[in-house]
Amino acid sequence: MNRREALVATALGACTVATAGCDRVVGALARASGHGLPRTLRAPSAAHKSAARHLLDRAAFGPWPGDVEHVERVGIARWIDEQLAPSHIDDDACAMRTAAIDVGWVPADLLFELRPEDIERQLVTDTLLRAVYSRRQLQEVLVGFWLDHFNVAIGKSLCSHLEATYVRDVIRPNALGSFRSLLGAVTTSGAMLVYLDGRDNRRSSRREVPVPSPAEGPNENHARELLELHTLGVRSGYDQHDVMEAARCLSGWVVDERWAPGRARFVPERHDDGAKTVLGATLPPGHGARDVDLLLDVLVRRPECATHVARALCRHFVSDDPPESVVRSASASFVRTGGHIGQTVRTILTSPELARAVDQKVKRPFRFVVSALRALAAETHARLDVGDALARMGHAPFRWPTPDGYPDHAGAWLGTLPARWAFALALVEGRIDGTSVEPPALVRALATTDADDTTATLFAHLIGRRPRADELDPVVAYVETTRRRDRALALMLASPAFQRH
Repeated sequence: MNRREALVATALGACTVATAGCDRVVGALARASGHGLPRTLRAPSAAHKSAARHLLDRAAFGPWPGDVEHVERVGIARWIDEQLAPSHIDDDACAMRTAAIDVGWVPADLLFELRPEDIERQLVTDTLLRAVYSRRQLQEVLVGFWLDHFNVAIGKSLCSHLEATYVRDVIRPNALGSFRSLLGAVTTSGAMLVYLDGRDNRRSSRREVPVPSPAEGPNENHARELLELHTLGVRSGYDQHDVMEAARCLSGWVVDERWAPGRARFVPERHDDGAKTVLGATLPPGHGARDVDLLLDVLVRRPECATHVARALCRHFVSDDPPESVVRSASASFVRTGGHIGQTVRTILTSPELARAVDQKVKRPFRFVVSALRALAAETHARLDVGDALARMGHAPFRWPTPDGYPDHAGAWLGTLPARWAFALALVEGRIDGTSVEPPALVRALATTDADDTTATLFAHLIGRRPRADELDPVVAYVETTRRRDRALALMLASPAFQRH
């Protein structure tokens, strides 16, 4: 049996086990390990969100029942410290749920033996399960952030086979560490080299021309996005000369398709090894593959890089148009720590600007879906129905076609509200394959009996504060008129209050 046959046999065996009820067994084991619905819950009674709830709405994909109490018990500072060291967090319950997903462990070259549609399906499932169930919530939030910042669209060429290892081996291990290390791993990854045509970048045939024209020079796509999106920002002062010189630094990298599929390697004969000048910094000749490191060192040391990365993080965590004060603080932290992502994020999460930004962001569809599943302590295997719902909302993971990644501002997502209502209704009515919720169990945990009080308490649990009369009254009226309490829960999930975080 060759390795392709062995891999296919393993995958088929996993599928057979799954159809025999493995999903139910894994779910039961995960819940038994402590990641289920607590016996008792305390619904918020204040008119405003607590600091703990606000933190979980930003640094996590919303709270799992009981998370707010945990943060209040250990304190915000300690919770952030815990999240900044994800390897020390026991995440076995989530690992049980993702263990049988091939893209989580199959070597990069063997992924080429799987069908692209199977890889994408598994990758979406893995991403959703981690977002819903992982206790390493800040890491998963940042994985999503960096996948947009360093976007690779799965539909382009070999990216259909490379995206899984890009997420697994490049983004996730570096999401909270050194930005320079993350940038280096991304820049020379097979996925990015394919997506931005870096594998087609080779030295000009006219070596005597200092900066060849585009027709005779290196491919500049990768270099342009490296400067514009990944490091400096579009208005940071670089020009076309800098783009072309950066492209020369990046020349010579290829991606194997035959002997070691997906492996990125450097071919000296394709590299322009002459002297280069980028943003006023001279890079001496003769450094070969190290030209990439020299280039990235120049870029990361620029103050514009600190500001660009800090602003993107502040936009993600604070608001669509973050105050300049928090951008400056985050940028200073980035510089002071040598570009340490975790410490920069800590500065943002503990900032007064974040504390004042309650409900100033609209959830993107992925966050809406995941936060709903978490709030209801859902049992989900994240099958096709969940991914299809995200696709209808325009937020299918890994599908944004351009290098800028999915937009991170409210205006881009306001047209998805009808699809959100459809998902909420399907969720509470049990029409999503492989996903179930138990509202009666949640009601029992919240210890409510009176019908009106139950509605208000559930609403408070979902949005993290006591609902206002104008938010609650339409839901109560709907229940009184239709007697459809299940649909009332869907109304709460689709309400403007639940869409904001």
